[in-house]
Amino acid sequence: MIALVRAELLKLSTTRLWWIMLLSTLLLIGVNLAFYVGFAGNAQGGLPALDTPEWAQLAWSAGASGRIFVMILGVVMITSEYRYQTITGTFLTTPRRGRVITAKLVAGLIVGVLFALAVLLFTALVVIPTVLIAGGELSLTEARVPAIALGTVASLALYTILGIAVGALVRNQIAGIVGAVAWAYVIESLFLAIPALQVVGKWFPGGAAQSLMSIDVTPGMGSSDLLPAWGGAAVLIGYAVVFAVVANATTVRRDIT
Repeated sequence: MIALVRAELLKLSTTRLWWIMLLSTLLLIGVNLAFYVGFAGNAQGGLPALDTPEWAQLAWSAGASGRIFVMILGVVMITSEYRYQTITGTFLTTPRRGRVITAKLVAGLIVGVLFALAVLLFTALVVIPTVLIAGGELSLTEARVPAIALGTVASLALYTILGIAVGALVRNQIAGIVGAVAWAYVIESLFLAIPALQVVGKWFPGGAAQSLMSIDVTPGMGSSDLLPAWGGAAVLIGYAVVFAVVANATTVRRDIT
């Protein structure tokens, strides 16, 4: 299994896709952070001042917005095999398809965690100097940095696995990417932003990750509307298990031709 995971990571590392997705992730987070800095203390925008723990919480939570790119990466990790017909050779080398999918899921998990660590490092390089220059104090407890960091890691790791599961289900790369974008930017956004739908949205992966961070990053949705932190963690683990089962089941039983 270790050799299969290494093979999957090698496949990904020999393409330009991983660093394109990483740069895109950091660019999106950079834009969000620039917005938070530029409009900090703006009463109209409802953003807290730079020297407050509330602003630090909001800024640290920006890393979770990169989940769309790791989801797309997960989709491509498996659909590219079908697109370029390398899946046949992969299954001929390892006839037990379940082992191949498991290796892809583990590799996706590793990639998601590595992306999250890069995101947290980038966020730290922006947030820490900004807070200090503004005259604020760095407090890991008041800003809830450990919880937010854990939520970011869990969110990006989970969405990579979700992308692999979606790719295994649809097999078509374009359809998989469009579905991923629609889910992250349309469906989840609506269910988390509209008060009447938040009772359902908090059970989605994005809502569960937000619960794990225990911070209000969605307009109109307070922390009291979210699941408890332990509930968010349990939901994320449940989704990870379900995604793994779906990815395996849809690949093992299908004809690859």
